[in-house]
Amino acid sequence: MSSIRRHVHIAAPSRAVWNAVTTAEGLASWWVDSARVDGRQGGRLVVQWTDDDGKEVEARGMFHEFRPTAQAEVLFDRVGDSPLKGCRLAFQVARDGAETRLSLVLADGEALLDPAAREALDAGWRRDLKALQALLDAP
Repeated sequence: MSSIRRHVHIAAPSRAVWNAVTTAEGLASWWVDSARVDGRQGGRLVVQWTDDDGKEVEARGMFHEFRPTAQAEVLFDRVGDSPLKGCRLAFQVARDGAETRLSLVLADGEALLDPAAREALDAGWRRDLKALQALLDAP
């Protein structure tokens, strides 16, 4: 099965990066238009955004793993028309010298089997992680 792997170094405390990827306010600041987050193992995540064609998209999932300040993994539901349908999204947060390293793995899911959809998802993650880095990087 194909996957997308990305990482970014951010000049911010690991707690700030963790909050950006596991709270509703954090996710809405760089990735989606709105989010509802029950930040715990077994908790639900609902994210909503407007795609490049102006269509409203919603993805729902559950935190399969949730290790505060270190790792979160969401399994997205296999229903709906989100490109994240059936995907597994994992974030790892760790200090790396004076910076925080955020690693992302997007795996499984039907969209990753289609080369065009996979490329669109990969381009979106590149863009979104740059936005997160710009938002949190210390001056």
